[in-house]
Formats: sequence, structure tokens, C-alpha cells
Amino acid sequence: MKKLWHNCHIATMQHGKYSIIENAAIVTLGNVIHWIGPEQDLAFDQYDETADLNQAWVTPGFIDCHTHSVFGGNRSIEFEKRLQGMSYAEIAAQGGGIASTVRATREASEEQLLLSALKRIKSLLKDGVTTIEIKSGYGLDYENERKMLRVIRQISQHLPITVKSTCLAAHALPPEYEGESNAYIEYICTEILPKLHEEGLVDAVDAFCEYLAFSPEQVERVFQTAQSLGLPVKIHAEQLSALAGSSLAARYQALSADHLEYITEDDVKAMAASGTVAVILPGAFYFLRETKFPLIDVLKQHQVPIALSTDLNPGTSPCLSLRLMLNMGSTIFRLTPEEALAGVTIHAAKALGLQDTHGSLQVGKVADFIAWEIEHPSEITYWLGGDLSKRIIYQAQELQIS
Repeated sequence: MKKLWHNCHIATMQHGKYSIIENAAIVTLGNVIHWIGPEQDLAFDQYDETADLNQAWVTPGFIDCHTHSVFGGNRSIEFEKRLQGMSYAEIAAQGGGIASTVRATREASEEQLLLSALKRIKSLLKDGVTTIEIKSGYGLDYENERKMLRVIRQISQHLPITVKSTCLAAHALPPEYEGESNAYIEYICTEILPKLHEEGLVDAVDAFCEYLAFSPEQVERVFQTAQSLGLPVKIHAEQLSALAGSSLAARYQALSADHLEYITEDDVKAMAASGTVAVILPGAFYFLRETKFPLIDVLKQHQVPIALSTDLNPGTSPCLSLRLMLNMGSTIFRLTPEEALAGVTIHAAKALGLQDTHGSLQVGKVADFIAWEIEHPSEITYWLGGDLSKRIIYQAQELQIS
């Protein structure tokens, strides 16, 4: 089907800039963009359907490039306990922390995990998210990591959204491996990853490189296995300390290094050389009341692409709005509205290896876009919360999300 979308202005987000086309039109053919430009340059043609966008501002569909959207239970009670003065260590000693999420996830069925994840992801869809990455990492053994990844693969069968699946088995040490972290890493590398890859459940491999998780040497062992399987890697790094995890990831041409509060300039230079995207997570920074800021200016200086994401997870970022992350990316980390919008479109696409098909509005790319009832693209970042009026188009089909 060839369809004309016209009477609009477009922020194409090419090259990480608004790259505005005023008084524009888009022609879609099937689920891709066939033509885009000023409406006055549009040659006469026959269309199967025409949509008047009523002077809306059109942007690419949003990409949430770092989430943990599939999990059992939640940790709202722990949130209240922390605010009453209980330390994380005390909560963990009572069986809380990530161990409680692992326990709840292991106890949940695939159907229960799927139903709860769909509710959360539907909130993101209403914000304009058309592509999402979802990590495992609350199963921490073959059967339960497999269960999570099977659920992740099912999301796009129930919701109009593109889903990328990441194996984060190297997220935390499971209780049955207490004091045996090297043995658990070996289990990941010899059993979990090869089997899950063979089943077609993994698009990328992630690891948490931190003093309370896994060392750079252990993470490198995971990366070597991923590389041998032909899988791209990502990393949680420099969130709580400087371990040069992002430099390690860069040596393996990682798609992204995420969090990065304790990143150094040497790390930034390594990421710049490898093309690794910096994924900044304002929700976790805010929720944990962090005070150490990533080197945003240094990342910009070395032209490292900066993406933003919700980091949706039950422990440190129970965030259900990617658009809120744009505002927080600007107010907390001083990104301009243009940079923030690039962070959830073209740079987020690169963080998932999707830059050739998603993230900007160009001929040949997938026709995922949002038509906003606003006066300028900066309004998308400016408004704090709420639901901006918009029309969401996924693969050239307008969605009705209730």
C-alpha cells in the first residue's frame, strides 16, 4: 500500500540534529519510507490512502534502548523502607534487593511475566515508543533466563512494537553460587549463552561491571564468549565506581556503555574510537539520588553519541515514561532539547545496532513516526509529564492505543 502523509513539519533527526523540513510530506510504501521532503516538491501520484496531519510536527518513533521490562513482583515496599531510613544492606539482609526480584521472577510463570510486562510496556507505547530493548538478568540460571527471553520474544506478538532481546545473565550472583563468582561466569559462558543463542533468543549480550557485581576480567570472559557466538555486546559500567568497564567494552566494539557516572576521559576516548554509544539513564540517577555526574561535556567534545533511556526496572528506575527522561536529560544533565530528542531516536537506534533502519526519517527506513500537536519540537522535552496530543504511526499504520 502506498500512502501519503502530508500537511506537516518534520524533524527528521538526521545526524543527531532536528534537520527540519517545513510544510512537508511523507510517502510510505509498505512499512518503509518511500519519499520525504517539502510537499511542494511532491510529484503527482496515485495513493491508496491519504492522511492529513493538520500541521503537526513529525519526529521518528521513540526508541527505549535500555530496559528491564520483564520481571516478577515489584519493590515498592523497599522504596518506602529506604525513605524511612533503612539501608540497602539492611534490606538485602532481609531478603530484599535484587534477590527479591530474582525470587519473584523465578516463581512467576511465563504467562504472569508476559501479562505484567505488557501493562508496563503499554505505558511506554502511549509516550510514542515504537522500539524497545529488554534485558533478561532476573533469572540467573539457564531455565529462568530462558523463560525471561521467551517472554521478551513474545512481546511484539501482543503489542505493535519492535523488540530487541538482550541476555544479561551476568547481572548479579545467584544465591546458589554465593562466593563462587568465577564458577557462575563459567556457567554463563559454557551453558547459558550457547544454549540460548542456539535457540535464537538472544540479539545481544550485556554484563554488569561493578564491584558489587562482576570484575572487568569476568566481564571480558563473557564478551569473549559472545564474540565467539557472533553476538554484539553492551555493558553496565561506571555507575558506582571507575573500573574502566566502558574502555573494556570499547575494545570489543560494544554497541553501548550505559550509566557512566564515573567514566573517565580515557574511557570516553576509547568509546569514541570504537563508535560505542553512551547511554545515560536519568531515572536511575534520580531514583538513587546520585550526585556524581557523567562527563557529558567530555562525551560531546569527543563526539560520542549520547542516548537516553528509561532503564525501566523494579529496583532503581521504575520509570514508565521515556518522554520524562528527555526532560530529565535536559534539566539534570544539561542536554539541549535537540540533543535529548536525538538521544531517544537516532542515537538510541545506534545503541541497538539499528541505525540503518530506525531512528531518523529517511527514504528506506522503517516508517515509525509520531505526529505531535505542538508548535516546535522543543516542546516534546519542555513539558514535564502529562500526555501530549499526538498520532503514533508504527510501520506505516496509525495506532489506537487504549
